Amino acid sequence: MSVSVEVRAWDDPDGAALRAAQRAELDARYGTGDHEPGMPPSAADIDLFLVAVSGGRAVGCGALRRLDATSAEIKRMYVSPHSRGSGIATAILRALEEAAVERGWTTIRLETGPAQPDAMRFYEREGYRRIPLFGAYEGSDLSVCYERSLSAAAGTPSRR
Repeated sequence: MSVSVEVRAWDDPDGAALRAAQRAELDARYGTGDHEPGMPPSAADIDLFLVAVSGGRAVGCGALRRLDATSAEIKRMYVSPHSRGSGIATAILRALEEAAVERGWTTIRLETGPAQPDAMRFYEREGYRRIPLFGAYEGSDLSVCYERSLSAAAGTPSRR
């Protein structure tokens, strides 16, 4: 399956539709619409938003939000159910990591949750390690956090 990962505006219609589908899926998994600790991402605080396109259709998305001078957080990472298992999530993740390295960020963090074991397996397989809850996620029963160190000098993510 051929996929391109494109930079888009936060308010891009395809991206908005993907984020709405993600929200509906998470609402169903958690049985509530109240499952996101902290501030939801917005155009004002997202540094980069990517949309994956395959066969002329938007099939996935992901974003980066700067945390501090050396780190960023992945937000709204999502792949449509019919496109899962095709490498699209990995393509989005690699594009986010490359963009982080280009911006000089050496660490990427993310939050997912216990009702998303598929996401947890994916991030662990991709070299992310579980870390204590950080920021707005501290104390949340619905959060599981991960981190990966990036090698800015080498321009590639570190597998340590």
